[in-house]
Amino acid sequence: FARDPRFNILLLPQNVGKRKAQIAAIRRSAGDMVLNVDSDTILASDVIRKLVPKMQDPAVGAAMGQLTARNRNDSWLTRLIDMEYWLACNEERAAQARFGAVMCCCGPCAIYRRSALASLLDQYESQYFRGKPSDFGEDRHLTILMLKAGFRTEYVPSAIAATVVPNKLGPYLRQQLRWARSTYRDTLLGLRLLPNLHRFLTLDVVGQNLGPLLLALSVLTGLAQLALTGTVPWLAALMIVAMTMIHCSVVALRARQRRFLGFSLHAFIN
Repeated sequence: FARDPRFNILLLPQNVGKRKAQIAAIRRSAGDMVLNVDSDTILASDVIRKLVPKMQDPAVGAAMGQLTARNRNDSWLTRLIDMEYWLACNEERAAQARFGAVMCCCGPCAIYRRSALASLLDQYESQYFRGKPSDFGEDRHLTILMLKAGFRTEYVPSAIAATVVPNKLGPYLRQQLRWARSTYRDTLLGLRLLPNLHRFLTLDVVGQNLGPLLLALSVLTGLAQLALTGTVPWLAALMIVAMTMIHCSVVALRARQRRFLGFSLHAFIN
C-alpha cells in the first residue's frame, strides 16, 4: 500500500494507542467520509458501497457494518463468539437503528462523517473518567459523542466485516471485561442523552446494564442458598434455562440456522 499513490501511510514515532493513531489520521484526512477498520479485520469488497448510501442523509453521523468471526472454525469458543456477534448486530444494533440510534458503532467496521468528527476530536482525545485519562472503549465513546452532537447512527447488515476473535477462554474473558468497563463507563456519561432518544433505547440501555448484574446476583443467591440450607434453587435454575432456550430457539428460527440452539452454552460464560 505504501507504493500506491492513493495511500498515505502515517508512521507515528511511538505506540501511543489506537485512539491517538485514529486522531492523527483523521486530522490528515481530506475526504467527506472516514472509514475505520481494525488491523485484524477483512472487509467484503462491497462494504464501502453498502455503507455510503446511509451517509447521504446529513443527519447521519456514523454507520457500522455487520461483524462476523473470521476464524469461526478454530474452536468451540470462536463458533460461540460468531453467534454472539450475529446476535449483537442483528438483534441489538438492528433494533437500536430502528429507533434512530445505534449506541456503539463497532471499531472493526464503521464509517464517519469527517465534518462531524472534526468538531468532536478534542473531546474524543481528552476523555477522563474519575480524574484519570481513559483510552479504552474508543468506539463506544465516539458513538456517544456523535449522538450527543445530534447526529443519528445507523447499522447496515449487508456490509460484512470479518474480524479475528479470541480462540481461548482467558483472552476472551479479558476482552469482555475491558468491553464491559467501557459499557458501564459510557452509560454513565450518556445518561443525559437518553431522554432525547426514543424510549425503547432507554429500556435497552437499562436492560444491557442491569441484566448481567441481576443474572450474577441470581447465581450468587442460588449458591448461597445451596451452601446455607443444602437445598437446590430449582425454580431459579429452571427459569434461567427456560429463558436461554426460548431466546436461542427464536434466534434459530429468525436466522434459519439450527446452530444457534448451541448458543445456550454461552450462558455459562456470560
